[in-house]
Amino acid sequence: MTSKILTRFKQQIQDLTLVPSSGGCFELSVNGELLYSKLKTKQFPDEQWVLETLEARMKKKT
Repeated sequence: MTSKILTRFKQQIQDLTLVPSSGGCFELSVNGELLYSKLKTKQFPDEQWVLETLEARMKKKT
């Protein structure tokens, strides 16, 4: 998923931080705002949803 995010948004992303973890943790935050938490939903997010959500956030920013 990381490679798809970087490929799709490479000109728009200033910083991308991956924090390796154990225990099935996956959280997606943009500018400090938590957009998705696997710890809360108990399931991994749909990859297409992640890409569309990030795209919507970037459009909102401009």
